[in-house]
Amino acid sequence: MSLSMKICGLSDAAAVAAAVAGRARFIGFVFYPPSPRCVSVEQVAELAAPVPAEIARVGVFVDPDDALLDKVMAALDLDFIQLHGSESVDRAAEIKHRTGAGIIKAIKLAAPGDSDAARPYHAVADWILFDAKAPKSLAGALPGGNALAFDWRMLADAPQPAAGLPWLLSGGLDIDNLAKAVRISGAVAVDVSSGVEAAPGEKDPELVRQFLALGAGLKLGNI
Repeated sequence: MSLSMKICGLSDAAAVAAAVAGRARFIGFVFYPPSPRCVSVEQVAELAAPVPAEIARVGVFVDPDDALLDKVMAALDLDFIQLHGSESVDRAAEIKHRTGAGIIKAIKLAAPGDSDAARPYHAVADWILFDAKAPKSLAGALPGGNALAFDWRMLADAPQPAAGLPWLLSGGLDIDNLAKAVRISGAVAVDVSSGVEAAPGEKDPELVRQFLALGAGLKLGNI
Protein backbone atom coordinates (compact mmCIF):
# COMPACT_ATOMS: atom_id res chain seq x y z
CA MET A 1 0.00 0.00 0.00
CA SER A 2 1.29 3.45 -0.87
CA LEU A 3 0.65 6.69 0.95
CA SER A 4 -2.22 8.77 -0.46
CA MET A 5 -1.43 12.48 -0.50
CA LYS A 6 -3.47 15.65 -0.79
CA ILE A 7 -1.96 19.02 -1.71
CA CYS A 8 -4.31 21.68 -0.41
CA GLY A 9 -4.65 25.43 -0.85
CA LEU A 10 -3.47 25.50 -4.46
CA SER A 11 -3.71 28.82 -6.26
CA ASP A 12 -1.29 28.81 -9.20
CA ALA A 13 -0.60 26.68 -12.24
CA ALA A 14 2.99 25.77 -11.35
CA ALA A 15 1.98 24.25 -8.03
CA VAL A 16 -0.93 22.38 -9.63
CA ALA A 17 1.45 21.01 -12.27
CA ALA A 18 3.83 19.85 -9.54
CA ALA A 19 0.97 18.12 -7.71
CA VAL A 20 -0.10 16.36 -10.90
CA ALA A 21 3.45 15.34 -11.81
CA GLY A 22 4.00 14.00 -8.29
CA ARG A 23 0.81 11.93 -8.49
CA ALA A 24 -1.11 13.49 -5.66
CA ARG A 25 -4.36 11.65 -5.01
CA PHE A 26 -6.26 14.84 -4.12
CA ILE A 27 -5.82 18.53 -4.88
CA GLY A 28 -7.61 21.10 -2.76
CA PHE A 29 -8.90 24.61 -3.47
CA VAL A 30 -9.97 26.90 -0.65
CA PHE A 31 -13.22 28.88 -0.85
CA TYR A 32 -12.92 30.80 2.40
CA PRO A 33 -12.15 34.53 1.98
CA PRO A 34 -10.19 35.06 5.25
CA SER A 35 -7.63 32.50 4.12
CA PRO A 36 -4.55 33.66 2.17
CA ARG A 37 -5.17 30.56 0.03
CA CYS A 38 -8.67 31.57 -1.05
CA VAL A 39 -9.34 31.35 -4.77
CA SER A 40 -12.23 32.35 -7.02
CA VAL A 41 -14.42 29.97 -8.98
CA GLU A 42 -12.91 31.38 -12.17
CA GLN A 43 -9.36 30.70 -10.98
CA VAL A 44 -10.14 27.11 -10.07
CA ALA A 45 -11.91 26.46 -13.36
CA GLU A 46 -8.69 27.41 -15.15
CA LEU A 47 -6.35 25.64 -12.74
CA ALA A 48 -8.29 22.39 -12.64
CA ALA A 49 -8.92 22.10 -16.39
CA PRO A 50 -5.73 20.14 -17.19
CA VAL A 51 -5.87 17.92 -14.09
CA PRO A 52 -6.46 14.25 -15.00
CA ALA A 53 -9.66 12.64 -13.80
CA GLU A 54 -7.87 10.19 -11.49
CA ILE A 55 -6.85 13.07 -9.21
CA ALA A 56 -9.76 14.09 -7.01
CA ARG A 57 -10.70 17.77 -6.91
CA VAL A 58 -11.60 18.99 -3.44
CA GLY A 59 -13.31 22.26 -2.52
CA VAL A 60 -12.55 23.42 1.02
CA PHE A 61 -15.34 25.35 2.76
CA VAL A 62 -16.01 26.73 6.22
CA ASP A 63 -19.71 26.68 7.16
CA PRO A 64 -20.77 27.42 3.56
CA ASP A 65 -24.23 28.65 2.70
CA ASP A 66 -26.24 27.17 -0.17
CA ALA A 67 -25.61 30.15 -2.44
CA LEU A 68 -21.85 29.64 -2.34
CA LEU A 69 -22.13 25.90 -2.83
CA ASP A 70 -24.48 26.36 -5.79
CA LYS A 71 -22.16 28.91 -7.41
CA VAL A 72 -19.11 26.69 -7.08
CA MET A 73 -20.79 23.48 -8.16
CA ALA A 74 -22.41 25.13 -11.18
CA ALA A 75 -18.97 25.95 -12.53
CA LEU A 76 -16.77 23.16 -11.21
CA ASP A 77 -16.85 19.39 -11.17
CA LEU A 78 -15.70 18.86 -7.60
CA ASP A 79 -15.31 15.30 -6.38
CA PHE A 80 -15.32 16.20 -2.68
CA ILE A 81 -16.53 18.97 -0.42
CA GLN A 82 -14.23 19.40 2.57
CA LEU A 83 -16.06 20.90 5.54
CA HIS A 84 -13.61 22.64 7.84
CA GLY A 85 -16.02 24.55 10.07
CA SER A 86 -18.62 23.65 12.68
CA GLU A 87 -20.98 21.91 10.26
CA SER A 88 -23.38 19.53 12.01
CA VAL A 89 -24.08 16.01 10.82
CA ASP A 90 -27.42 17.15 9.42
CA ARG A 91 -25.82 20.05 7.57
CA ALA A 92 -23.15 17.77 6.14
CA ALA A 93 -25.89 15.44 4.89
CA GLU A 94 -27.72 18.38 3.30
CA ILE A 95 -24.55 19.48 1.54
CA LYS A 96 -23.84 15.97 0.29
CA HIS A 97 -27.34 15.69 -1.14
CA ARG A 98 -27.30 19.19 -2.63
CA THR A 99 -23.92 18.90 -4.35
CA GLY A 100 -23.69 15.21 -5.15
CA ALA A 101 -20.05 15.33 -4.01
CA GLY A 102 -18.34 13.21 -1.41
CA ILE A 103 -17.79 14.70 2.04
CA ILE A 104 -14.48 15.13 3.86
CA LYS A 105 -15.18 16.34 7.41
CA ALA A 106 -12.38 17.99 9.34
CA ILE A 107 -12.08 17.12 13.02
CA LYS A 108 -9.70 19.20 15.12
CA LEU A 109 -7.58 17.60 17.81
CA ALA A 110 -5.84 18.99 20.85
CA ALA A 111 -6.41 16.39 23.57
CA PRO A 112 -7.01 12.63 23.87
CA GLY A 113 -10.61 11.82 23.05
CA ASP A 114 -11.10 14.69 20.59
CA SER A 115 -11.21 12.15 17.76
CA ASP A 116 -14.52 10.90 19.20
CA ALA A 117 -16.13 13.88 17.46
CA ALA A 118 -15.75 11.93 14.20
CA ARG A 119 -18.17 9.20 15.23
CA PRO A 120 -21.46 11.00 14.49
CA TYR A 121 -20.32 11.68 10.92
CA HIS A 122 -19.90 8.01 10.08
CA ALA A 123 -23.18 7.81 8.16
CA VAL A 124 -22.57 10.87 5.97
CA ALA A 125 -18.83 11.48 5.54
CA ASP A 126 -16.66 9.63 3.05
CA TRP A 127 -13.40 10.68 4.72
CA ILE A 128 -12.38 12.24 8.02
CA LEU A 129 -9.50 14.72 8.12
CA PHE A 130 -7.73 15.14 11.46
CA ASP A 131 -6.16 18.56 11.92
CA ALA A 132 -4.67 20.46 14.85
CA LYS A 133 -7.00 22.59 16.94
CA ALA A 134 -5.56 26.09 17.16
CA PRO A 135 -5.19 27.42 20.71
CA LYS A 136 -7.35 30.41 21.63
CA SER A 137 -4.16 32.37 22.23
CA LEU A 138 -3.08 32.12 18.58
CA ALA A 139 -3.75 35.49 16.96
CA GLY A 140 -5.28 35.32 13.50
CA ALA A 141 -5.83 31.57 13.63
CA LEU A 142 -7.64 30.06 10.68
CA PRO A 143 -9.89 26.97 10.70
CA GLY A 144 -6.94 25.15 9.12
CA GLY A 145 -3.57 25.79 7.53
CA ASN A 146 -1.99 27.19 10.68
CA ALA A 147 1.20 25.11 10.39
CA LEU A 148 0.36 23.47 13.72
CA ALA A 149 0.85 19.81 14.53
CA PHE A 150 -0.75 17.78 17.31
CA ASP A 151 0.36 14.71 19.23
CA TRP A 152 0.07 12.00 16.57
CA ARG A 153 -0.03 9.32 19.27
CA MET A 154 -3.64 10.32 19.91
CA LEU A 155 -4.57 8.66 16.62
CA ALA A 156 -2.36 5.63 17.18
CA ASP A 157 -3.94 5.09 20.59
CA ALA A 158 -7.49 5.14 19.18
CA PRO A 159 -8.38 1.71 17.68
CA GLN A 160 -10.67 3.33 15.09
CA PRO A 161 -10.05 7.08 15.24
CA ALA A 162 -12.43 7.78 12.35
CA ALA A 163 -15.07 5.26 13.43
CA GLY A 164 -14.22 2.99 10.52
CA LEU A 165 -14.00 5.68 7.84
CA PRO A 166 -10.80 6.32 5.88
CA TRP A 167 -8.92 9.33 7.22
CA LEU A 168 -6.24 11.86 6.39
CA LEU A 169 -3.61 13.23 8.73
CA SER A 170 -3.14 17.00 8.51
CA GLY A 171 -1.59 19.78 10.55
CA GLY A 172 1.96 21.05 10.34
CA LEU A 173 3.28 18.36 8.01
CA ASP A 174 6.38 18.99 5.91
CA ILE A 175 9.29 17.08 4.40
CA ASP A 176 11.11 17.04 7.73
CA ASN A 177 8.40 15.33 9.78
CA LEU A 178 6.29 13.40 7.26
CA ALA A 179 7.90 10.00 7.81
CA LYS A 180 7.75 10.35 11.60
CA ALA A 181 4.13 11.53 11.51
CA VAL A 182 3.04 8.58 9.38
CA ARG A 183 4.99 6.10 11.50
CA ILE A 184 3.55 7.33 14.80
CA SER A 185 -0.04 7.99 13.72
CA GLY A 186 -0.47 5.01 11.42
CA ALA A 187 -1.86 7.29 8.70
CA VAL A 188 -2.16 5.96 5.15
CA ALA A 189 -3.31 9.33 3.76
CA VAL A 190 -2.01 12.83 4.47
CA ASP A 191 -2.90 16.43 3.69
CA VAL A 192 -0.38 19.28 3.39
CA SER A 193 -0.76 22.99 2.77
CA SER A 194 1.48 25.39 4.71
CA GLY A 195 4.28 22.82 4.78
CA VAL A 196 4.91 23.22 1.04
CA GLU A 197 4.76 27.02 0.93
CA ALA A 198 7.37 29.73 0.52
CA ALA A 199 4.96 32.15 2.28
CA PRO A 200 1.32 31.89 3.40
CA GLY A 201 -0.73 31.19 0.30
CA GLU A 202 2.31 30.84 -1.98
CA LYS A 203 3.02 27.23 -2.84
CA ASP A 204 6.60 26.31 -3.68
CA PRO A 205 6.49 23.82 -6.60
CA GLU A 206 9.82 22.32 -5.57
CA LEU A 207 8.57 21.66 -2.03
CA VAL A 208 5.43 20.12 -3.50
CA ARG A 209 7.58 17.81 -5.61
CA GLN A 210 9.80 16.90 -2.68
CA PHE A 211 6.88 16.18 -0.36
CA LEU A 212 5.15 13.92 -2.90
CA ALA A 213 8.37 12.11 -3.77
CA LEU A 214 9.12 11.51 -0.10
CA GLY A 215 5.62 10.24 0.58
CA ALA A 216 5.68 7.95 -2.45
CA GLY A 217 8.87 6.36 -1.15
CA LEU A 218 7.55 5.50 2.29
CA LYS A 219 6.90 1.85 3.04
CA LEU A 220 3.78 1.95 5.17
CA GLY A 221 3.93 -0.18 8.25
CA ASN A 222 7.72 -0.34 8.06
CA ILE A 223 9.08 3.20 8.57
